[in-house]
Amino acid sequence: MPPTFRRPPRFAVSCALAALAVLAVPAVPAWADPAPSFAELLSRLDQAPATLEADALSQAAEARVRQARARPNPTIGLDAENAFGTGPFSGFGNAETTLSVSQDLELFGRRTARIDAARAEAGTAVLQRDLAVVDAAGRLALVYAEAEAGERRAALAEEALTLTVADARAALALVEEGREPLLRGIQGESEAAAARANRDEAVAERDAAFARLTAVAMLPVPVTTIDASLLDQAPAAALVSSDVSLAVRVAEAQRIAAEQRIAVERVRARPDINASVGIRRYEAEDATALTFGVSMPLPLFDRNRGNIDAAQAEFRAAEARVTGARQEAQADRAAALARLGASLSRVGAADGGVASAEEAYRLSRIGFEAGRISQLEMRVARAALVSARTTAVDARLARVRAEIDLARQDGRAPFQGAQ
Repeated sequence: MPPTFRRPPRFAVSCALAALAVLAVPAVPAWADPAPSFAELLSRLDQAPATLEADALSQAAEARVRQARARPNPTIGLDAENAFGTGPFSGFGNAETTLSVSQDLELFGRRTARIDAARAEAGTAVLQRDLAVVDAAGRLALVYAEAEAGERRAALAEEALTLTVADARAALALVEEGREPLLRGIQGESEAAAARANRDEAVAERDAAFARLTAVAMLPVPVTTIDASLLDQAPAAALVSSDVSLAVRVAEAQRIAAEQRIAVERVRARPDINASVGIRRYEAEDATALTFGVSMPLPLFDRNRGNIDAAQAEFRAAEARVTGARQEAQADRAAALARLGASLSRVGAADGGVASAEEAYRLSRIGFEAGRISQLEMRVARAALVSARTTAVDARLARVRAEIDLARQDGRAPFQGAQ
């Protein structure tokens, strides 16, 4: 015959039930403002600090193009000779005064090379701005998804606490009836306390994730809920071509800019010719005459070889970066596609696991209350249910991360069409 259990004191059971009632008190959220949808936040991305910084750098590059088009200013000079000396030059009567204007001619394609280099730098800045916008969109999507995942994990922890408290109460009821030893009730109370601690930790992580979302999205007030789900949103269709990687395009633009800098340094090695014209006044003869001339430096000591070699070395480095960027883009795109496909399968499997775990827990709860299965079996079923639901959240978060990686390779915002 199965062993019988002596009914525990009613006072002990009452104290345990009171403790469970305290543990089951739900956590009260500190904030009460829902977050805007991801699409709405994405439309405000032009006000993000990273986007504003990239726009400012692009505008600075365009301003340098305008400055490169400007010709050098002429130089005006006034010279006086043979004045205020001794003898016949004691006064200003025999002075010779010259008023001249000189101008840098910018020969040998100096101005064209300067403009082309500035345009190449501006093109690089534009692509870097586009890449910064894509990166900012990816960061926003990740923070949004992590906040939603934190909210779901907190809800799951709250539900797990509710289930654990309910199971503990059912165990205490059996203890009071003498069908289970008091140890089962103590174990249930301990599990409820652990579930309460897990709930509190999940709530803290949720609040931290909401705080990060508030900061990244630059929302005026903190948020506490997410109404428009991003975890459940299907990823956008991937582009067929992999040549649109902004990282590769930025590297190629940097290589072009480096090549233009070589041309600039080569032009600087050529003589900088300066022409001048002026009027000279002869005080003694009360006469005037024109003056004109051409000047240029003699390239005896400085032929700009150091700067030319440096520009060529920078061009070789830029070529190496292009090669590396292309290889990385191909590998990253293949990896992103593989992770996205795996995450899609994982989400489907996780949803099926949740359905099975829910049914298993329901049946185990019925069997436990009927006395056909042990409390340990019910605890295992409950733990499996909590794990399955958590796995479903993690699978959706992994899908979002894979979509973010693939969107960066496609040069678009996550969950959006190609830009």
